[in-house]
Amino acid sequence: MPNGIALCSLHHRAFDAHILGVTPDYVIEVRPDVLTEIDGPMLIHGIQGFHGQQIQLPARHGAWPRREFLEERYSLFRRLA
Repeated sequence: MPNGIALCSLHHRAFDAHILGVTPDYVIEVRPDVLTEIDGPMLIHGIQGFHGQQIQLPARHGAWPRREFLEERYSLFRRLA
């Protein structure tokens, strides 16, 4: 599916809640207030540690998430951050 991103339930919920976003260049961003929050290892390794990382893309270029869909969703993430 060209507009899909495979996520585990934790990251799916964080994506839906605009805690993390994915740029049109396939880089994960975590909301600034979440990055500065201090809560323990689950937050550090489960969410904060992904900030700035590129998502793993499928080997077949045709299966990559479409940039225009990511741009739309990322714009919403930035407005709500």
